[in-house]
Amino acid sequence: MIGKLKGLIDSIFKDHLIIDVGGVGYIVSCSSRTLHILPNIGEAVSLLIETHVREDSISLFGFMDQEEREWFRSLITVKGVGSKLALTILSHLSPSMVASSISIKDKNAFKQISGVGPKLADRIFTELKDKGGNFTSSPKVLNVSNNKTNEIMDDAISALLNLGYNGSESHMVVNNIIQKNQDVTLSELIKLSLKELAK
Repeated sequence: MIGKLKGLIDSIFKDHLIIDVGGVGYIVSCSSRTLHILPNIGEAVSLLIETHVREDSISLFGFMDQEEREWFRSLITVKGVGSKLALTILSHLSPSMVASSISIKDKNAFKQISGVGPKLADRIFTELKDKGGNFTSSPKVLNVSNNKTNEIMDDAISALLNLGYNGSESHMVVNNIIQKNQDVTLSELIKLSLKELAK
């Protein structure tokens, strides 16, 4: 089983990338959050890997950190949540947002996610309610080390989701703004994000 891949980025697509490891290209599916913060094509990358083996295929799923991989593993244990939908959820919500949404049964957080209806959302809340608190204690945002910045980023994305904006686009815009200015306040971050999303 493959648990980690380190190599060069050969190409990046909408829902996956190809990592060149010693001349062998591995197709790795990722959340849009992970794909948006990858290094450039031709540069080195290291991803944690979840390997799924079936009779007719071997699928690789990549994550920048352990927290996202753990939530992926937890989500696919819920009946009705396959690997593709789990990545869709993690594309819209950061791991800490998934945890907090499950802890407080925030259905609004899942409204924008295609494939997650009210019944499935209830099933996720019920089956993973004991795991929500386990992950909220150490929230992480990819490429950002400051915990205060992590909280501001999650709050800004949540606000944009509530306003009806797409989760993956919101995360990309917010992440880009924070990368340029990690001292930005929440209100400033939301205003700048709305300006970018309106373009």
